[in-house]
Amino acid sequence: MIIVEAEEARKRLTPEVCIPLMREAFIALEQGKAVQPLRSINHLPQGNTFGFMPAYLGDHSCFGAKIIDANSNNAGTPYPSHMGYVMMFDSDHGFPIGMADCSVITEVRTGCVSAVATDLLALKDAQKLALIGAGAQARSHTAAILLVRPSIREISVYDLRREAAGKFAEEMKAVYGLEVTVADSARQAVKDADIICTVTPSKEPYLKKEWIRPGAHINAVGTFTPTTREVTSELFAASKVYADEISAMKKESGEYLIPLSEGLIAEDHIRGSLGGLLLGKVPGRQSDEEITLFDALGLAVEDVICGRYLVLGK
Repeated sequence: MIIVEAEEARKRLTPEVCIPLMREAFIALEQGKAVQPLRSINHLPQGNTFGFMPAYLGDHSCFGAKIIDANSNNAGTPYPSHMGYVMMFDSDHGFPIGMADCSVITEVRTGCVSAVATDLLALKDAQKLALIGAGAQARSHTAAILLVRPSIREISVYDLRREAAGKFAEEMKAVYGLEVTVADSARQAVKDADIICTVTPSKEPYLKKEWIRPGAHINAVGTFTPTTREVTSELFAASKVYADEISAMKKESGEYLIPLSEGLIAEDHIRGSLGGLLLGKVPGRQSDEEITLFDALGLAVEDVICGRYLVLGK
């Protein structure tokens, strides 16, 4: 059995490789060639979350599942917030063929999914990227989004841990040679931003409608349960909203379910999925004034297609 640990996974699963894999996964899902049952999420007494996320890609070679522990208490420690493996199995006989480190897969593919959404929805000449949260996802989002929007000239970052934001700013300046500003608040960070990525474990919404400039694109990434969210109801209602998978959003997204329960949006507020956008089945941005929002929950097909690449090389 092939085992791909974190160091090898990080060398091979670059954003340049992963962004096309994410496009492939969303198209397969939209066309019904990929199948993924609803994931199983278990909340453990220690406060961490244990998840099982299976998917079949429909390529008649393999299927798999991500088995993961998510622990937000690891912030600021040597341990990543997501740990586990993507397990891969042969489709014909069902035997295990390999597994790959899922902390790297989750980190890289999440930023690349947002890059796909950004490429489809953000202004073509976007100049400023804002990040709320300065951890691993801020780094993966920066790397991936700069590939699809090389017009970015300025980055702003805010984190509750100012030292983390400062470290992020220093690293990004050194790697990309861009102006990177540490903001004193989320509001300051998103001022005049063309692209906003929220990558925090916040349980309460903080991103407000009045802070967002017309034409901005938002990737809401950090939360994935029915009771947690980063975006306020008023901002969600004012945005043109897209999902990674519509059925998953309607079951799991607090970003969607809470304003729906408040009567601020209707069930048809979701304009479509990334797969629908990629296939031209749903319209994207219609004007330079619209606020677009991609609500990312994270899908098993994203992990399994990365596992397939790392284990089988395709």
